[in-house]
Amino acid sequence: MKKSVGTAVLILLAGVIAGCGAGANNGVTHKVNPANAAEGSATKIVVGTGTAFPRVCFIDENGKLTGFDVELVREIDRRLPEYEFEFQTMEFANLLLSLETKKIDFVAHEMEKNPERTEKYLFNKEPYAYWKNKIIVAKDNDSIQSMDDLKGKKVLAGATSAAAQILENYNKENNNAINIVYQNGAANDAVNQITTGRVDATLGADFTLPLIDPRGKLKATGAPLSEGDILFVFRKNDPAGQKLADAVDGAIKELKSDGTLGKLSKEWLGDDFTSSK
Repeated sequence: MKKSVGTAVLILLAGVIAGCGAGANNGVTHKVNPANAAEGSATKIVVGTGTAFPRVCFIDENGKLTGFDVELVREIDRRLPEYEFEFQTMEFANLLLSLETKKIDFVAHEMEKNPERTEKYLFNKEPYAYWKNKIIVAKDNDSIQSMDDLKGKKVLAGATSAAAQILENYNKENNNAINIVYQNGAANDAVNQITTGRVDATLGADFTLPLIDPRGKLKATGAPLSEGDILFVFRKNDPAGQKLADAVDGAIKELKSDGTLGKLSKEWLGDDFTSSK
C-alpha cells in the first residue's frame, strides 16, 4: 500500500472487522474541497463518516482525515461544482440516525446494501466497492466453518453494522443461538478479543482482515455469508437527496471509466475491490 498506517491508527481498531462499527470524534467537521466553497453558489452538503476505520476513514499521523471513502468523496466533489461537500465525523452507530434527523446529507462509510437498510434509506445506484462477508476466527481455530458452528459462541459485531444484521437474522430463525457481543466505540480491540478468548469470532469483509490484523493472528473461514454492493446512503423520499444521489452516480461512473476508482482502491485497500468480478 502506498501510505503507512500510524501506530495511533492501529490502536483504533474497534469494530472494523466486525462490519464498520468504529469510533470517531463527534462533531468534528472537515472541508472537502475549498475551491468549490469559493464559488459561492454551490449547495452545501454534509457528508457523515467516521475516523476509526483503517485505510477507509481515519485520522492519519498528521491529523488529516483520509482513507478510501474520504478520498473518493473528495474526488466526487471535484467533479460536482454545483455542490460543496463538508465532512462531519462521528461514531459509526450514529451515522444513520444523523441522516434521519437531517444532521448530515449522506453517509460515506463502506455501507453495504441489504434489504433491512433498503426499507429505510435511499442508496445511490452505482456501487463503488463490493464486499464478501466471512466468519473470522483465531488462526488456530479449526472448529468453526459455518454459522451453525457459532451456536453457543460469543461473536463480536459493531452495533448497526451489516455483520450484526447477518447475526441477528440468523438468531431470529435459530432461537437466539448465537451470543452477539455488540461494540460501539474504539475502546475495543477485535483482534485481542478473539485471540484472548473473550469472544470466539467476528464477521468481516474480505479486504479488512490484513488491514486490522497485520500480524496474521486471525483467519477467514468458510464460504461467504453474504455478498453485496457498497454504496452511499441518502434520505429516502427526499427529492433533494435523490437529485444528489443521481449526481453522485454520474461522478462515480466517470471515476470508473477513467480508472480513478480502481486506483484509489489499490492505493488504500491493497487491491481493486470496486467490482464483483
